[in-house]
Amino acid sequence: MAEPHRVLASAERYRGSRIRVREDTVAIAGIEGVHSREIVEAPDAVAIVPIDAEGNVLMVEQYRNAAGRVLLELPAGGIDPGETPQACAQRELREEAGHAAASWTKLGAFYTVPGIASELMHAFLAADLTEDPLPADVDEDVEMRRVPWSDALRMARSGELMDGKSIAALLLAEPFVSRWS
Repeated sequence: MAEPHRVLASAERYRGSRIRVREDTVAIAGIEGVHSREIVEAPDAVAIVPIDAEGNVLMVEQYRNAAGRVLLELPAGGIDPGETPQACAQRELREEAGHAAASWTKLGAFYTVPGIASELMHAFLAADLTEDPLPADVDEDVEMRRVPWSDALRMARSGELMDGKSIAALLLAEPFVSRWS
């Protein structure tokens, strides 16, 4: 196993409202010299696989500026300071899909882009849904779509879905959603 990098120096290069970019100078075991690593520090986040009684996954379409296109995704969002991952998931489901869930299953957690970012994504399965909307964030324009479970899983496997967190969370949910497979 590769030995960890030793951080020799760290400098903040950018600080925004939700992220910080730092540059680390590192020594890498077995590699001569010092090397630079840019790291995006982002809050941890959640992705929710909400499935209704008919076996549909509640997904959202939204324009993603970094991708330059509208993407179909699972409801998701950043964890606020002091907020637990599950509380964030409950809030985001209500904000983005207009529903609350009576049943929650933690599917796991994964780093979204570990080569450059610190964000840890917590994935949840939400079931026993009821309509219970919260106002969406002022800077979000999302449209909820119901996608049959089998179609969502096929889209995750075929490359039709382009959002990594949605693909990963859907595949993590698969063992729990065999009823509609």
